[in-house]
Amino acid sequence: MSSESPDARLRRATADDARPAADVWLRSYGAALPTVRRAHTDDEVRAYFRDVLVPHHETWVAVTPSGAVVGVMVLDGAELAQLYLDPDRRGRGLGDRFLALAKELRPDGLDLVTFQVNAPARRFYTRHGFVEAGRTDGSGNEEREPDVHFRWRPAGPAAEINWPAQERNVGGGR
Repeated sequence: MSSESPDARLRRATADDARPAADVWLRSYGAALPTVRRAHTDDEVRAYFRDVLVPHHETWVAVTPSGAVVGVMVLDGAELAQLYLDPDRRGRGLGDRFLALAKELRPDGLDLVTFQVNAPARRFYTRHGFVEAGRTDGSGNEEREPDVHFRWRPAGPAAEINWPAQERNVGGGR
């Protein structure tokens, strides 16, 4: 799979990408989830990207020819922990490219969590072969927002997921 296209290149994030990737997260979250309470300040989100995600997780960014970071994806084992795009990049194939890369990197399958209110994300993941594997009332995440848990496997139905009571920090791929 090629990570190149005329409008953006997908590559592993470096320390220099942490702040622009966090800023993509902030813009995307604000645009896609305006009614969902954020559990962390802008500075806390930026510190999480800088101190946790980029150095300790498989973090990918989409970078334009001019060098602007316009998308971010984080894989944590078999979990698609984050997938956020600049709002003006939605619907232009960038999310499709990130998911194709994630499936290539995790050919045995992926799991993810998104908020129930995020209908566009739920449609996007369903269109890409993810199936709903469970729901929560939100009591286990920092935002207190009901979740949908999705699973993708290359073949066969989704198996039961035993999710931990606590949720991941800063959005969890919502």
